[in-house]
Amino acid sequence: MKRHALSIVSLLSLVLLGSAVAQTIQVRADVPFNFSVGSTALPAGAYDVSDIARNGHTLLIKARDGSASTIVNSNSAIRMSGEKAKLVFHRYGSQYFLTEIWSQGSSLGNQLPKCSREKELAKELAMGHPETVEILARLN
Repeated sequence: MKRHALSIVSLLSLVLLGSAVAQTIQVRADVPFNFSVGSTALPAGAYDVSDIARNGHTLLIKARDGSASTIVNSNSAIRMSGEKAKLVFHRYGSQYFLTEIWSQGSSLGNQLPKCSREKELAKELAMGHPETVEILARLN
C-alpha cells in the first residue's frame, strides 16, 4: 500500500514539474507601435516577455533598453498547434492592447484579460470584434 501511494506521489510530482516547465515564457519581440498592457501604456520598441513566478501566469513585459516595464497576470490559452512565437494585439482605431503571448512550438500560451479602457473603446467604437495584429517574436 505504501509503495502504491509513493508511486502516485512520484507521478503527480513529475506531472506538476512538467507542466511548470511547459508553461515557461521567454520571448523577445520588436513592437512598432505604442500599446497598452492593462492600465500601463508602453512605447514602441524592443521587448522581452518572461514568466517571473514560474506559475505560467505572472509575466514581466520589459523594454530591452530598460525604459519601461510592467507585470501582468494572465490566463492560460490553448491553440491547436505549436506555431511560431508571437504577440497578439487588439487594435481599436490607433490604440493597441496586448492580448495574447505565444511561445514557439507550444500549444500553451497566455491570454491577458481586457482592461477597462479596452472595454470602453469597444463600446464607443461599436466594435465587438477588434482588428487583430500579430507581431512575430523569437525565443529570448
